[in-house]
Amino acid sequence: MRIAFYGPNKPLGHSNPSGDQTIARGLVQALEGAGHACREMSRFRARWFWREKGGWHRAVQGVVEAFRRSMAWRPHLWLSYHSYYKAPDVIGPWLSRLLRIPYVLVQPMYGTKYRRHAATRLGFYLNRWALQCAHLAVTNNRNDLEALERVVPLNRLAYVAPGIFPEMFERREAARRVVRAHYGFTAHHAVLLTVARFRPGVKRKSLHFLFHALAGMREDPLPWRLVVVGDGPLEAEIHETAARHLGRRVVFAGRVARRDLYAYYSAGDLFVFPGIRESLGMVYLEAQACGLPVVALREGGVGQVVCDGLTGILICHRDAQAYTEAVRNLLQNEPQRLAFGRKAVRYVHRHHNLHRQVRYLVGLLESLVEHAA
Repeated sequence: MRIAFYGPNKPLGHSNPSGDQTIARGLVQALEGAGHACREMSRFRARWFWREKGGWHRAVQGVVEAFRRSMAWRPHLWLSYHSYYKAPDVIGPWLSRLLRIPYVLVQPMYGTKYRRHAATRLGFYLNRWALQCAHLAVTNNRNDLEALERVVPLNRLAYVAPGIFPEMFERREAARRVVRAHYGFTAHHAVLLTVARFRPGVKRKSLHFLFHALAGMREDPLPWRLVVVGDGPLEAEIHETAARHLGRRVVFAGRVARRDLYAYYSAGDLFVFPGIRESLGMVYLEAQACGLPVVALREGGVGQVVCDGLTGILICHRDAQAYTEAVRNLLQNEPQRLAFGRKAVRYVHRHHNLHRQVRYLVGLLESLVEHAA
C-alpha cells in the first residue's frame, strides 16, 4: 500500500521538536515497518497561513507540489496528521478527491468555540471542512472524541491509544553510570529528570510550577538533583528561574537527540513534569518505558498515559505543596518507587506499544483501500 503523508501543523523534518512531531514520525516509521510505503507529499506548513502575507499563495503552491508528487507516485490512500483550527488541512481533501483515493485524518481536533471569534473563525471552518471530507478520522486522545462526534459520523471515527516503540527506551545500567558520572552524581544522589521544550505557553507554565514546587525541597538533607533536558526560545528565562528557586540543585543538559534520551531516563530515579494542560505527553511514556515513576498533575490527557497509584502519582488542582510532598515521599520510599518503575515498564509494553497500535490502524486503512478499489 502506498500512503501519501502530509502534516499540516509541522513537516516531519521541522527543526523544532515537539510531541506531535514525535508521534507523526513514529507513525510513518511504524507504517513503513509494517511493509507499506509512506511519502511526505508537501512541506507546506498551514499554521495560521491565512494571516501571513502571501499565505494563500504558499497554500496554492503546496497543493500544486503535492499534486505533482501524487500524480508521479500514484498513492492508494491519503493520510494527513493533526489538522485543527490553527493548522487546517487544505491539501488532503482536494487531492484525495482528485486522485479518487480514501482520505484519512489522524489526530484531528475540533472545537465549536473557535467559530465565535474572528481570529479563529476561518481556521475553524477550513478544519471542519477537512473533517467532513474524511473517510476516517483517528484520534489517540479520548478527550477529543466527544467533540469529533459532532462533525464526524461514528462509523468514520476510531480511537487508537497513543504509543511508542518500547525498545527505544529500555533502561540500561551502563548508560546510567555514564550520564551520572558525567554530572558528578554519586550512587547516593537521587536524580529527578524532566524533559521539555522551553517555549511560551503551557510548557513555560509547567516548568515554572515545577521549579516553585521543588523549591520546597531545596533545604532537604537528601542529596537530590534535578536534570532538565531541553532547550528553546525561553532558555535564558528558564535558566534564571531555575537558578533562583533551586540554586545548585538543578543541572541543564541542553537538547538531547531522541535516540539518546534513553540514557538520561536511565540515569534518573523519578520523572517530574507537571503537564499543565498537556494534551497527552509522550515523554511520560518514554520515561515509564525506562522504569521511571512519574509525578504529574491530573490535567488534560496525562491520566491517559500515566496510571495513578500504579506507575506514578497524579496531583489535583495544581497544588504545589502536594506536588512537593509526592516527590519527597517517593524519593524517601525506595521500595515503592522501584515497584512503580517495574509496573510502568509493563504498563507501556501492554497498553502503549506502538507496534500493536499500528497493526490495528493498518487494518483500518487496508479495509478502506479495499473498499475503494
